This record gives sequence, structure tokens and C-alpha cells, in this order.
Amino acid sequence: MTADAFLAPLSDLLRVAVVGALAYVGLVALLRVTGKRTLTKLNAFDLVVTVALGSTLATVLLSKDVALLEGMVAFATLILLQMLVTSASVRSDRFQNLVKATPALLVYRGEVLEPALRAERVSREEVLAAARSSGATDLAQVGAVVLETDGSLSILTSAPADDAGGSTLATVTRKP
Repeated sequence: MTADAFLAPLSDLLRVAVVGALAYVGLVALLRVTGKRTLTKLNAFDLVVTVALGSTLATVLLSKDVALLEGMVAFATLILLQMLVTSASVRSDRFQNLVKATPALLVYRGEVLEPALRAERVSREEVLAAARSSGATDLAQVGAVVLETDGSLSILTSAPADDAGGSTLATVTRKP
């Protein structure tokens, strides 16, 4: 390997520093203008947008072929699309069902729902690890485990008598 593989001309390093600082400031400004919802991780779609923003930032920083203005337009495009999708999903249940997953019940009142685990491709070991991290020493202590739309596991210490009204399980999918 040559020294060129480890060293870059000063002008290239300066470009990375200047473009990096400007791209960072521009991205932060766009995120402040568009609000907190832009970077939430409430579902898989949100995660994709967050990763795409990070990938775009890295490309703008390291690729001489991508101008700062092109990167800013890419940021704005991703953020605008995120805003449009989230706005439409808040206003339309049909659209929301199209772009968002529903949470799934994996454990209910201490009983592991094996068909739900298979359908969601979650192992019993993953459920047990989540229960342990919440402080449960026995699944009998767990009211419910829910696979959320962002892929995280929520542990409820008690299950409601029914799932009507204010129950947090009211919108959770139950697999047979």
C-alpha cells in the first residue's frame, strides 16, 4: 500500500471540513424548521428516512462528485417526502395502513403466543431478553409483550381486563 492510500491533499481535507460544516448546519436548520417528527423512529418508514439522511450526509462529505447544493436539495427532498407521508397518514387511515405496520402481541398474561412469534419472525430468546431488560424474572410477571412498529419490544407489567377504551392494547394485532 502506498502513502496515497492514507494521505489526501490539503485541498481535499479542507473541502471535507468546509462542506461538512455547511452540510451539517444546513441539515440541522432543515430539521429545526420541519419539527421533531422528522427524525422520530415510530415505524420502519421513519427509520429508512433517518438512515437515508445519514447516507446523504456521508456522500456529500466524502464524494467530490456531489456538490453541497445537491446534497441540500437531497436533504430537503427526503424531509419533504417524510412530511407528506406523515401528514397523509395522520389524515387518512387507509394511507396509514398502506405505509405503517401495526404492533403485534407476542405475549399475553404470561403466555407466549407462538404463532405470533413465527409470523413476526421473533425468537422466544429475544422476548425473554426484553423481559429481563425490563426487570421481569418470570414471564408470569409480564402482562404483555408487544412488537412495536419500529421493531422494538414493549413490555407491559400488567394486562388490562379488556382492550376497549383507553387500553394501550386496543390497536395491537393479535395473531391466532
